[in-house]
Amino acid sequence: MKHLYILSSLLLSALFITSASYSKDEFPVLKGPYLGQTPPGLTARPFAPGIVNTEEWGDAGGFSLDMNEFFVTRWKHSRDAREPESVIFKKVGDQWRKMAVPAGARRPFHAPGGNVLYYGGKYKERTADGWSEMKSLGPAFEEIRIMGLSASRKGTLVFDEVGTDGDGVIRYSRLLDGKREEPKPFGKEINTGTWNAHPFIAPDESYIMWDGERESGYGKSDLYISFRQKDGSWGEAINLGEKVNTDAEEGGPQVTPDGKYLFFNRMVTPATGDTGSQSDLYWIDAQIIDDLMPTQ
Repeated sequence: MKHLYILSSLLLSALFITSASYSKDEFPVLKGPYLGQTPPGLTARPFAPGIVNTEEWGDAGGFSLDMNEFFVTRWKHSRDAREPESVIFKKVGDQWRKMAVPAGARRPFHAPGGNVLYYGGKYKERTADGWSEMKSLGPAFEEIRIMGLSASRKGTLVFDEVGTDGDGVIRYSRLLDGKREEPKPFGKEINTGTWNAHPFIAPDESYIMWDGERESGYGKSDLYISFRQKDGSWGEAINLGEKVNTDAEEGGPQVTPDGKYLFFNRMVTPATGDTGSQSDLYWIDAQIIDDLMPTQ
């Protein structure tokens, strides 16, 4: 099974996890937006090396809607790696600090607006007293082993599933007149090739990104994008190109809540020299998305 599918399964069972590269006394002073990191421009770079990306574990992560928290998920890339720890980087004043996460906490998928948290086929809603009890999206959703999910401002959900040998399908569900419709598979524009997973829908539904493996790609899984057409259909998949994709495995696309940067994961050779590969988190200016948008 592909590495990024293993990544997704771990994302469903644990909240983001942080680095042990620094002791409490050694942790660097991080000030400013994006954990104090220098923006990458149109060249993809590892995000926060030694802080988010580590030598010991595979790493993934993302910002909260208000950009004041950064959640990191880590997992073993070899049997010999020690157990990772769970933490959140939280911005306190102008400085980022590490905070512990309760063991076994699940990572929610935030809807734009911050009023709904999705946990696979279930969700919670914000109330005057906090968060509601866990609710079900319905039997049709709970029957699907959802790994990655994202939501638009209109309430449209896009999500994948754990498949067998790369045959997973990406689906969507709209919110129509306040009612959630049954999951439907996207057409061949998106569900072509294998290992299609980790979809991200733009808040305004102008595009969808995901990762998948196609004969026309750069090797293993690449990042693809489909833009919404004037008639409401989805355009043919566009490979994000050599600025993002390599002969390695890329996946997990997500755009920061401020719309400025594209984050994704790349399977790389472990810095420790261990055999196999591990996942590092990369970022690049989201201008790359605008540059790919076809003229209509």
